[in-house]
Parts: sequence; structure tokens; C-alpha cells
Amino acid sequence: MSISVRLCKAHSWFFLLWLLAVPVAAEVETLPLEHEFVSTVSQLSARSFKAKTAAIEKLVTLTDVRVLTVLEHLLAGTLYYRKQDKAIVYVEKVADGLRLYSVMDDSELGVVSSREVKKVSLNNSLRSKLRSEIARLKLQHKNPKVRLQAAKTLQGKIDSEQAALPLREALSKERDKAVSQALKETLAIFDLDSGITPIQFDAVKVLKNSLSQEARVKLNRLAHEAEDKELSRAAQAAVEKIDSRFKFYSFVETLFFGLSLGSVLLLIAVGLAITFGVMGVINMAHGELMMLGAYTTYVVQLMMPNAIEYSLFLAIPLAFIVSGAVGIAIERGVIRFLYGRPLETLLATFGISLFLQQLVRSIFSSLNRPVTTPQWMSGFLQINDALSLTYNRLYILIFSLMVFMALLLVLKKTSLGLQVRAVSQNREMAKAMGIRTEWVDALTFGLGSGIAGVAGVALSQLTNVGPNLGQSYIIDSFMVVVFGGVGNLWGTLVGAMSLGVLNKFIEPFSGAVLAKIVVLVFIILFIQRRPRGLFPQQGRAAEN
Repeated sequence: MSISVRLCKAHSWFFLLWLLAVPVAAEVETLPLEHEFVSTVSQLSARSFKAKTAAIEKLVTLTDVRVLTVLEHLLAGTLYYRKQDKAIVYVEKVADGLRLYSVMDDSELGVVSSREVKKVSLNNSLRSKLRSEIARLKLQHKNPKVRLQAAKTLQGKIDSEQAALPLREALSKERDKAVSQALKETLAIFDLDSGITPIQFDAVKVLKNSLSQEARVKLNRLAHEAEDKELSRAAQAAVEKIDSRFKFYSFVETLFFGLSLGSVLLLIAVGLAITFGVMGVINMAHGELMMLGAYTTYVVQLMMPNAIEYSLFLAIPLAFIVSGAVGIAIERGVIRFLYGRPLETLLATFGISLFLQQLVRSIFSSLNRPVTTPQWMSGFLQINDALSLTYNRLYILIFSLMVFMALLLVLKKTSLGLQVRAVSQNREMAKAMGIRTEWVDALTFGLGSGIAGVAGVALSQLTNVGPNLGQSYIIDSFMVVVFGGVGNLWGTLVGAMSLGVLNKFIEPFSGAVLAKIVVLVFIILFIQRRPRGLFPQQGRAAEN
């Protein structure tokens, strides 16, 4: 019995010693790795660029997740070292100096003055090397978008088969189709310079569907320098195919910019179309009503600086109310006394536009006011390497169509819309049927003015907000209304989009100013043939 007890005690002591030894062994194994990382990073403070290059080359061989962060900070210019102990740190600029962070664990080390630290300097050669090394490290990232960007970054930067080996290894393991294709193109661009005809033929086959400028340059060079005629013809055919794809996507991009301009013109002109169509009033203050909507956006953002992301959702209804209320006041106070006298209404509304401009100057000054674009409207949608669509224009295009459809529903499905259509087609008959035409006129003018305010919200995301904002667009909006057909919403839609696209396709050849002149001449000639526009208004009053 005593022997078994002794054996149990011996096993217990052995087990306890084993438990204590495991973390010690792990720590002993980790310490050299940690020391190697620290010593290598510290070499970045050396004055010699050769020493820094050697440190970077050694860093990328370490299996440490912190290496990528160090290299990114180095490239961004936020890697410094303390003068007193040469310790490498990350820095962040703050009001009272520089806040330091440890490269070991990102812990904060306090705030110091700029005199106590010195930036790790780089030259162009090191910057280029850093971009390549960072891209190679990102090829192992879990996020496929990061790997895709890394593969594209390396295009044209592979200078040896040794440098290409990590990409070939990454390609063999890659499961994402987009990343795999990008890696193939990157390696194919490198293989074009191999001098081995079969390999170059394979590279041309891979790159003929590419949209990379680097690929096009290399293929064009190969087409002119290759000794093999078949290879030269294949490279030339690939260049021509790439060029045709670039032209197609350039056409799509110009079309998008034309539609985005057309959407802005639609928002501006659609309110003017119903006002002009129902009452026959040439409202020269329409641009200033749009300006009020833009300033409403500015005021809303002043009142909610910590909620910019949601400011537009509040600015849109407020701009509609503000501009609509001012529009009703203009109609009740001035325009209702001038019906039937179009020249006098033109002069009166022109005077009102000058008054509103001066009012805004008195309140906000004559300087342009900044309106912040929310984060969700910033940036662009990258379709491919040749085509990207900016989010702000894309959202405004969608928004303008939503406003158009909402206005169409109001005019087609509500009692107000029925009365507006009745008054626009035959005012006297509508009045005889008991419709309060004065009430319809006021609400119609308010509706058109409110939509102008909403257009101002959209414009605040595209241009400067200032007292002269409306003057830049009033002539364009009248051209859209006349071209599409006075009082016809579908005509306004077609007219706005047509003129926007036509303007953008002419601009590359003639410039922005001459393009507008060409469009104006086109409209004058068109009106000579069709005085009532594309979609003329129907009704006895319109006939007269």
C-alpha cells in the first residue's frame, strides 16, 4: 500500500512539473521571435537607407502580424523614433503636440513635443519597395477585397522570377475568382518580358480582356518590338481589343455624367414646368427659390453638426416647406395681380429674385457656404478598372426620378392634381365648374417652388452654396421646359435627360461654354420647327 502511495505522489509531482514547464518552454520559444522583431524594427532609425532597406527585407520574412502595420505607418509618414532612446513609435498629431503609440502593442505612450521625436525618413526607392512589400503581405489577408487591391498594386512592379514566386504560390491557393484573375494578369504582365515566345503567347491571351493600363503599355511595346510576327500580331490585336473596351466604358461614363446633369436639370425644371404650364407665369425667381433650399441644407447642418449623416433627410422636407411657403407668398402678394400680363410678371419676378439674393447676402454674407457631404454619399462605385460612378451623382439621379414619380402621382391620383390639370387645360371652364382657380394657382405655385427647394438640397451636394446659385441654372431650366413642352411632365423628363446627355457629349470637343451655346442654337432651331416642344400640352386653352 505504501509503494502505491509513493508512486501516486511521484506521478503528481511529475504532472505538476510538466504543467509549469509548458508555458516556460513556450515563453522561451517566443522570446527570440519578439527580440528579433524589436531589434529589426529598431534598425529603421538608422541614417543609412541601405540599413533601412535591409531592415525592411528582414521584417517581411518574420511571421508577425505587426509587420504590416509598421510598414504602412512607415509609408504613411507616421513612423518616428524618440531621440532619447531611439525607440520606434507611431505618432498622431494632436492640438498640443504628438501622441505616441508603442509598435509592440499599440499602447499609448503620452504626448510629446515635435522636438523630442524624429521622423523615419524615406527616399523614392524605399517608397516603391514599401508599396510592393505591403502588397505582397496583403496577398495573405483574409479579406478578398484587400487581396484584390494588393494584386492590382503589384502590376508592373515584379522585376524578377524570385519576386514572382509569392504571387504564383498565392494564385495556386486563391479561391476568389476576381482575385485569381487579378493575380493572373499581374503575372502575365511580368511574363510579357520573359523573352520566351510560348510564355509570351499565353500572357497575351490572358491580357487581351484586361482593362489595365500597364497591360496595354506592355502589349503595345511587344507589338512593335517582338521578332515573332505572329506574336506581334496577337499583341496588336489585344491592344485594339483593350482600346475598344476603354472606348465603350468611356461612352458609358459620359452617358452617366449626362444623365446626372439631366437629373439636376429635371429637379430644377419640373417645378417650373407645372407653374408655367398652369398659370403661364415666367418666374425669374425660380432659381432663388432653389437657392433657399440649398441654404436650408446649410442651416440644418449647422444645427446638427454631430448628425451630418442624417442631415439631408431633415433638409429635404424643410427645404420644400421653406421654398414652398415663400412661393405661395410671392403668388399671393405679387403675381395674382399680374395674370395675363407675362412681361410684367417677368419683370416683377426678376425684381423678387434680386431681393432674395440681397436678403441672403444680408443674413449669410456674400461668401459661399460649405455644405458637408454625408459619408454615404462620398466616394465612388468601382465597376471595373475603366469605369467608376460617383455616389453623390448616382444618388441624385435616383432621387430626381423619385421626386418626378411622386409629383406625377400627385397630379394623377389626387383631387389637387385633377384640379391642376383642369385649370391648365381650360381655366374658364374649370372656374365655371366651381373649382377655386385662385386656390389652385397658389398651391400650384407653392408646389413648384417647393420642388425648386428640394432641387437646391441636391445642388448643395454638387456645387458651392452662395447667393448666385440660382442664376447659373435658370436659363437651362427654361430651355428644358420649352424643349420638352410647356406644362408636360414627361416632356420635361425627356427634355432634361436629352439636353444633359447632349451637353456632356459635346463638351469634350468644344468645351463647357461652347457646348451650352451649341445646345441653345439646337433648341432655337428645334422650336422653329416645333414651337410647342416635344410633347405639346393638350386642351382648348393650350390651343389658344
